[in-house]
Amino acid sequence: MSEPTASGEAARRAPDLAIVIVNYNAGAHLLACLSSVLAAAGDATLEVVVVDNASRDGSAQRAAERFPEVRVIETGTNRGFAAGVNVGLRATTAPFVFVLNPDAEVTVGTLGGLAKLARERPRAGLLGPVIRNADGSLYPSGRTFPSIAQAVGHAFVGPFDPDNHWTRSYTMSGWDRTTERVVDWVSGSAMLLRRAALDEIGLLDEGFFLYGEELDLCTRLRDGGWQVVFTPEVEVTHEGGVSTGRSRRMNLIHSRSIYRYYRKHRARGWRRMLLPFAWVALRVRAELVSVTRRAER
Repeated sequence: MSEPTASGEAARRAPDLAIVIVNYNAGAHLLACLSSVLAAAGDATLEVVVVDNASRDGSAQRAAERFPEVRVIETGTNRGFAAGVNVGLRATTAPFVFVLNPDAEVTVGTLGGLAKLARERPRAGLLGPVIRNADGSLYPSGRTFPSIAQAVGHAFVGPFDPDNHWTRSYTMSGWDRTTERVVDWVSGSAMLLRRAALDEIGLLDEGFFLYGEELDLCTRLRDGGWQVVFTPEVEVTHEGGVSTGRSRRMNLIHSRSIYRYYRKHRARGWRRMLLPFAWVALRVRAELVSVTRRAER
């Protein structure tokens, strides 16, 4: 009888880490994303799942053909990001799940190293890596929960003057993101989730179609006694906007998501009286941003 091969043993090992990618018309970006994930596995055994939300560009089919080791799940309809992530979470078994946007690529570090770090941080319910924009600039993932003043200042001044003091405070602009740090929340475009923490607090809130779901998740994790940790262990480059674009519809969806978050987590006591004003203000902000972006084209 022949001895078992190393590859056979690896195939029988329980996965160390699941990768969940929610795809919607990401085109060639999805293939680049998967290539980067598989190349960055390091010493981790991966289970990789693409949840396709009814893409029309054939990207999911091309991914299945090019990467037979990747499982592609067709939802049949665009259920939104949070619902898509939950499909992937339910379809995997690994103790850690790296959620990655289809227009993002792992560029520095290994996923095995990130999983090892998570094991060494037993109270970390979520870890967020360094995120860079397509031009190499640093995206300020790892932020505070804003006060009402910060939220209003960032929402109405930030789109037109990103260097204003409300935005700088909210995004912790004085921190260069080269050090590990416990933060309030991180971007959902790349985040490592601990399944044990999700078992306690629940999966993503599917009432968030797009935007705000990671803010809600991090709030629930911290309320449940878990930490949200930013780490430079891994870097991800994120193109941004490939699946969503920057249309008026997306701005309106964003405003509804932020309103849902405020109503769910912040509108307590006298703050409930601000709900009608918050709704109107967020809609006005969405329209202003839409008009400004159209004028810039």
